[in-house]
This record gives sequence, structure tokens and C-alpha cells, in this order.
Amino acid sequence: MKKNIALVAGGYSGEYVVSVQSAVTIENNLDNSKYAVYKIIVTREGWRYTGADGSVQEIDKNDFSLTINGQKIKFDAVFIGIHGTPGEDGRLQGYFEMLNIPFTSCGMVASAVTFNKSYCNKVVAALDVVNVSKSVHIFDNQPYGTAEILKELRLPVFVKPAEGGSSIGMSKVKTAEELQPALEKAFKEDHQVLIEEFIKGRELTIGLYRVNGQVHTLPITEIVSSKEFFDFEAKYTPGVTNEITPAPVSEEVASLVRQTATILYNKLNCKGIARIDFIHEEVTGKLFFLEANTMPGQSENSLVPQQVRASGMTLTEFYGTLLEECMREHSSI
Repeated sequence: MKKNIALVAGGYSGEYVVSVQSAVTIENNLDNSKYAVYKIIVTREGWRYTGADGSVQEIDKNDFSLTINGQKIKFDAVFIGIHGTPGEDGRLQGYFEMLNIPFTSCGMVASAVTFNKSYCNKVVAALDVVNVSKSVHIFDNQPYGTAEILKELRLPVFVKPAEGGSSIGMSKVKTAEELQPALEKAFKEDHQVLIEEFIKGRELTIGLYRVNGQVHTLPITEIVSSKEFFDFEAKYTPGVTNEITPAPVSEEVASLVRQTATILYNKLNCKGIARIDFIHEEVTGKLFFLEANTMPGQSENSLVPQQVRASGMTLTEFYGTLLEECMREHSSI
């Protein structure tokens, strides 16, 4: 008998479109001989399923169920495909935990901590397993001054929303005059902003997932952008960025990335698929933590699908593994 799977997509942030694209890939690659998939689009106006006949059904949020043609449908598991809030920041995770429904991502606390780039940096720095760039964390309801920020940090710096993805609202600042406009741009996306010193080096990213207690790493990708940095355009415009999988790095560097990422995946208590980004500094050879992404993009050309294919797996095998693992782990609690 097929298992009922809710695939949730959309969300409340600027990453809505990216999430919907991810959901298309996930839905197309879930084995329909094993799973009955119901794609639920989450917006502030409602959580809705659209049937093949065009009929729209609202989710009953009391127990996260659907009623179709008088039949109540409950779900064996939820495949979370939302980037940003509320599917990556712990909110949906807490909701599903309260309802005792298994889902394919980190739990509420791990999701919340990793979603806030500044708080995640502090946690990672305290683990003392990888370098973390010097940074300043500011809030829109507290006074701040650009002069004070620049006393703490050396230019160039990256300015980014503390809780945001897809590089939306992000800027690279090279001069003191550019800082205030960059802060204003970031504050349009979030109430918190992270200002972080630039580290010159190679950008390397790796996907990880756990099965039966064992963490598995996917092939590493090197990101080489023709732009100043890996911004929204570079991420989603074909030809702007060269994403090389497997990354052309020495085995020494690859081993360092795999080992460090595995430690972080475990220490941050990640579950399901996560992608951890690093900078390998050119001059010193040191590895710097960039961020942990607990709902990485899943569109056909996104980094994790590239890495899955490079590993020799199909996306159908991979997504099936994530679903079965979340249900297995849930049943063992």
C-alpha cells in the first residue's frame, strides 16, 4: 500500500519561487509506485492542495490532514521543500513535532539555530573545529553606527540578512561609503543583519545526509562565479557561475572538507539533507565556515542534485532514502 506523503512548498519569504521550483524536482522524482504525493502550497493566505481536477482543498491545521471527496487523508511523512520561513527556520518543524508526524529535515531547534547565520556562527566558533570569519550582528530596533562597525571589521565585508537565503538582500562592501546603503538593502529583507569580513579563497560546498546513524557525504562542489560573489543572479542564471562537481581539489583538501562537514552535521544535530558551505583560504590553506543550509535548493540544476548525480545515485533513490529514513527514525523513538 502506498504511503501518503505531503510535499510542502512555497513559504512566506522571497524564496517562494525557488521553493516551488524545488518542489517540482522533488515531486517528479518521488517513486509513485511507493508514495501517494500531495503537494501542499503554503502561503500566508492558506495551506492548500490542488487536485488533478483543479479543485482546491485547505489543510486542516488541527491535525495536518486533507479531506477529499469526503475521505480524510492523513500523512505518513512530510517532505519539507520550503526555503526560508516557515519551513527552514524551525516553525513547521515544531508544528510537526507536536503533531508527531515524521518529516525530512532537522528538528525545530537545529533548524532555528542554523537558519540565523549569526547565531550559527557563534555556535560553530565555540565548537573549535573550523575557522569562522569575524563579524558584527545588528538589529533594526537597536542603534548602530557604521563607524563603530568598521572599527570592528576590516574591509571588504559581506552584508547579509541574518535570516535569509538565496543571497537575497546581500552585498559585498569595499568602501566605507557603501556600507550604509548595503545595510538598508539587507534590512528590507530582515530585522537582523550580519556584517562579515571577506575571506579570499575557493568556495567549496558539500551535501550530507544520515542513514541508520551513519553520515554520508556527497561529492564536493567548487563554486566559481563570474560576479563579485555567489548572489541571487549567479545562483539562478545559467552561465553566470561555473559549478564544478566533483571539485578539482587535492585529496588533502577534500578530506578536510568532508571531515569538518561531518563533525558540524553531527554537532549541529542535523537530520535529512544539509549542505555546508566553506571558504578554503588561498594564502593560509585554512578552512572557514560559511553557512549551514538545512533545506538546500532541489531544482534540477541546484547544487545538491548535481552532487547526488555525481555520486552515482538517482534523485528517485536519494529522495526515497530521505523519506524512508525519517519514517524509520520516527518509528524507533
